[in-house]
Amino acid sequence: MNLSARVWVLLVWLFACGGVANSFAQVDLPNNPEIDVLHYHFELTISDSTDEIQGLATIQVEFPIPGIQVFSLDLATPDKGTFKKGMTVTSVMEGPAKRFFTHEEDRLSIQLAAPAASGNVHTFQISYHGVPADGLIISQNKYGDRTFFGDNWPNRAHHWLPSVDHPGDKATVQFSITAPDRYQVVANGYKVEESSIEPGLKLHAWKTDVVIPTKVMVFGAAAFAVQELGVHSGVPLSSWVYPQNREAGFFDYEIAEQVLDFFVGKLGPFPYQKLANVQSTTRYGGMENASNIFYAEQSVTGKRISEDLIAHEIAHQWFGNSATEATWDHIWLSEGFATYFTQLYREETYDREKLVEGMEQNRTRIFTQNLMRPVVDSDQEDPNTLLNVNSYQKGAWVLHMLRREVGDDVFWLGVKNYYEAYQYGNATTKDFQAIMEAASGKDLDTFFEQWLYRSGWPKLKMTWSYDKSKSKLTLKLSQNQGGTPYIFPLDIDLFASQSIEPERHTVDVDQKEMEWTWKLKVAPTELRLDPDTWLLAEILDVVEETSGNNR
Repeated sequence: MNLSARVWVLLVWLFACGGVANSFAQVDLPNNPEIDVLHYHFELTISDSTDEIQGLATIQVEFPIPGIQVFSLDLATPDKGTFKKGMTVTSVMEGPAKRFFTHEEDRLSIQLAAPAASGNVHTFQISYHGVPADGLIISQNKYGDRTFFGDNWPNRAHHWLPSVDHPGDKATVQFSITAPDRYQVVANGYKVEESSIEPGLKLHAWKTDVVIPTKVMVFGAAAFAVQELGVHSGVPLSSWVYPQNREAGFFDYEIAEQVLDFFVGKLGPFPYQKLANVQSTTRYGGMENASNIFYAEQSVTGKRISEDLIAHEIAHQWFGNSATEATWDHIWLSEGFATYFTQLYREETYDREKLVEGMEQNRTRIFTQNLMRPVVDSDQEDPNTLLNVNSYQKGAWVLHMLRREVGDDVFWLGVKNYYEAYQYGNATTKDFQAIMEAASGKDLDTFFEQWLYRSGWPKLKMTWSYDKSKSKLTLKLSQNQGGTPYIFPLDIDLFASQSIEPERHTVDVDQKEMEWTWKLKVAPTELRLDPDTWLLAEILDVVEETSGNNR
């Protein structure tokens, strides 16, 4: 997800619905270690006459722990209020046998015929129906056409799909959607069927061969104009846009070709069977659904204003979708990576100034919002609260500084090793740290602790004086953020009136107060800290001290 676009669309949606902020709260649903879902097959019927969906979910479940006789899935219970939304379960079957179940407080509990042995795999069929309160957004697009779009992040899949609604349980999935024949349907994976099944109805089926988390497990149904862009870097690429803005949409989304080529070249093969870039009507401004990215309808302008958004969401296909955070408090492994890799794309495609521009903007947002919490923040119950500058912009800055710390070659080696180790799996920050330490041969404990597990950033003041009689420059640096001092390298450029190029010095900062003395033939006219934009630090002041011996 791109944070700025996401927040804007979220607010628009909120006020349009007359809601309040609490309506978006999503309490973190726990992972369920008693089961491992291997595969979902969701057979869903959608209609123009009602918002109610009819569902049959076939779910293949492995029981890694022996003795389990009752297990639970996440599924929203019917709302007893005015709107009567939520899902009603009519039956649970295992083969020809009915299974006893209860459905209370958004938990569907199913009883086995006998306690499961370790490693047993059972397949259940759950029949259900209802009007989704969330997760599947049924609405009209900006042209007044009816649309259906899955919008599961962070854990809203359970509003319409019986599932383990947690990023730590990944599974393969098939969507089989029966819809009025005026709709086209796109979903995760590759198309396995499109059939006219009776007058006015079509069946659309898509499936994955690799596991994905429920947060990116969706389909979209609308009237689309579809452009097949061919195979790029081994990936079938397509654009799905509303017919009314067909030419503008095809032009805007076509830039995904060069974005995809960049990431495949840097990170390795694309993790899924296709990539569809889809104009959509959902809650958020961009959602990185695995192999079919949903962008806000406003992303189409015919002016290619969404290049950074497209890069961000495509980066997520590797980081967040394939290599997924184990728990929500490690979400920077998704959003920080996508934010920084967008800047790396800008650097490679255009020039370093584009990266510097983006990182300076990110740094300014961090300072302006002044969020005094750690990036790895385990105290938040609602994952939505983690969609903040720490997960996005500060996470990106951590990767930028890590690149400086270990060097470009080692950085890319470590990132690729990390992705290969956790492709189609789940990782924590400690896992990423271990991979980077192995690649660099460095102990990175201090680096990760101060930038990810501690709130804030360095706030620096520097004073300097020049003694002409001794040709000596004295610099004094203080860290003014309070608490434990940060440890980091600091580049300092000295500018003199007689010189064109500045004189570069790099110092290692590890104390609250530090002083350096250097021989210098000519008094500097300016000192510039961090001239190449490698450090997340707030420069409060750089001033010259005056004395009788100056200059």
